[in-house]
Amino acid sequence: MGNRLEGKVALITGAGRGQGRSHAVRLAQEGADIIALDICAPIETMRYPLSSEEDLAETVRMVEALDRRIVARKGDVRNRDQIQQIVAEGIAEFGHLDVMVANAGILPVKDRTPQAFVDAMDVDFLGVHNTIASVLPHLQSGASIVVTGSTAGMIPGTVENPQLGPGGSGYGLAKKLLITYTEALALQLAPMMIRVNTVHPTNVNTHLIHNEDIYRVFRPDLDDPSREDAEEAFVTFQAMPIPFVEPVDISNAVLFFASDESRYVTGVQLRVDAGSLLKPYIIPG
Repeated sequence: MGNRLEGKVALITGAGRGQGRSHAVRLAQEGADIIALDICAPIETMRYPLSSEEDLAETVRMVEALDRRIVARKGDVRNRDQIQQIVAEGIAEFGHLDVMVANAGILPVKDRTPQAFVDAMDVDFLGVHNTIASVLPHLQSGASIVVTGSTAGMIPGTVENPQLGPGGSGYGLAKKLLITYTEALALQLAPMMIRVNTVHPTNVNTHLIHNEDIYRVFRPDLDDPSREDAEEAFVTFQAMPIPFVEPVDISNAVLFFASDESRYVTGVQLRVDAGSLLKPYIIPG
């Protein structure tokens, strides 16, 4: 373990598995205590199952195995009252809050109704705003807010791509809006010496890309594409010849923004994308 975050407390949304769990473990490895929340319940427009209570319990086990403390609760980022309660419980345990990682996100492409658009916007944009609104009264000088964006918000045509459906449109729009939102927020919080930065991943090796709907988006030429079929197309998404990055690759960027090494870095849009935006790319469909 390192000590880059020794004495700090970090709140992470969507911490039950995937990127969120990876962030919790990586920050704990560097000395942080963790406040973790995840919905641990289904959302109707989602094809793949979201995190479970057992998933969140595994995150707890992994953080505690690093000899760090963790407060973990079920919570829906669409519900500001729930977030405020979890923040209050975490601060009652730890006494302060130094880092907030707004990681919770969904890509609902199962349901081809406007509700999928609403769900994506509610979680991926409003959920970020709710979490930030809930932690702001507790942040002091030197605190860091880290937001998970996506290269989907930077690629032209993502919002209008019919292959992704209403949920994909909502996802792309939410990630696009986060760019302007976090830059504006960084300007507002700079006088308080509170930093706001956004990490924009390419494909990440999580459930969000490993499901049959996303496989079909990337391989519309096949009726029932397998993971192997989809990964052939995933490789075309990046300039580097890889299908996806790993959650820890994003966690390492989050760690930099959470640490004092980035004490004068704010308003940054950092791509961890293996060069995906450096090459011409046509979105499937």
